[in-house]
Amino acid sequence: MADLADLVAAFGVALRAEGLPVGPDRCARFTDAIGVVRPANTRELRWCARATLISDPDHMPVLDAVFRAVFEGVVDPSEQRGQPEHPPAERAIPPTRTGGLERDSANSGGANRSTTDIEVPALASAAEQLSHREFTELSADELRSLAALMRRFALVPPVRRSRRDRRTAHGRRIDLRNTLCAARRTGGHPVRLSRRSPKLRARKLVVLCDISGSMEPFARALLQFLYCAAGGAHAEVFTFATRLTRLTRLFARTRACTALARAGDAAPDWSGGTRIADAVGEFLDRHGRRGMARGSVVVIVSDGWETGDPRELGRQMARLARLAFRIVWVNPRVARPGYRPMAGGMAAAWPYCDVVLSGHRLDELDELTAAIADPWRGRRR
Repeated sequence: MADLADLVAAFGVALRAEGLPVGPDRCARFTDAIGVVRPANTRELRWCARATLISDPDHMPVLDAVFRAVFEGVVDPSEQRGQPEHPPAERAIPPTRTGGLERDSANSGGANRSTTDIEVPALASAAEQLSHREFTELSADELRSLAALMRRFALVPPVRRSRRDRRTAHGRRIDLRNTLCAARRTGGHPVRLSRRSPKLRARKLVVLCDISGSMEPFARALLQFLYCAAGGAHAEVFTFATRLTRLTRLFARTRACTALARAGDAAPDWSGGTRIADAVGEFLDRHGRRGMARGSVVVIVSDGWETGDPRELGRQMARLARLAFRIVWVNPRVARPGYRPMAGGMAAAWPYCDVVLSGHRLDELDELTAAIADPWRGRRR
């Protein structure tokens, strides 16, 4: 398998032979773009090349022709038929060897032909194939291999208006103090009005993850996803089975694999029973009413198997719904055909959930990111 730098250099040589001003600086930008975007198919790779290797729109047909020649055998059928492009498809680039880059030499009039064999690296690793498998089917090593793909997601809660404001050019409220201070420079006449508007702050993200025996494989996968995708969300993370354990500080200081290992030690009830109502009630009593749940996006990861009284879970969920901006329930059993919330715990919690989704595979977690980022309150009808 050829090195990425060698592949990019060979591609740049091919473009330069066709008359495009592609130098080492543009090839370096192309390499950096591949590292940032991590293209999973040929269309994404070609857009990286267009954005970094050319600056004149007239050069685009030449670049596309050379690209098709270099990456022969991995080009989408729609590209070969000349169909218009659409958003990148979820098709991985298979590893292959191309030997069809043949072009006429400009100095020989076509008498001499050079052939360049370029080995195309597997831009989509085996981890991308694992994204279509359920988390229960993945081993610990396979789950760790998904960390790179999980970092492509971003958990971005919606914003809210803060009680504090800031100085802006087009705010609705006039800042009288700053206006009068500025008026001293114009003889006491308020020629220019200073304005202020409320600051916008991201809502808090709170995650309550069930680590009971039935949820153990999903809990590990979703906690790793949360660690990799949280980014600037600064999520508050709690685990529960028979008791509530706060893992926020643990996740903020260590890597994903280390945090998951320590999470098992920090949570003494890992793979134990399930008392969802007690966990939600303890969260509200100790943290929620003090401000953590107020106006926050709360994500509950559980299959809904409640060993306690379901009516108590309904009461605690009603308390939580009065404080939270949105409640998102992630239940892997929802993916089963014909699923109905018949279990006592899930049936009691269902009326208070704004969004219920499965999240049983990596390629299904885009629904979770969309539910967290939704700026509208309440359940969508």
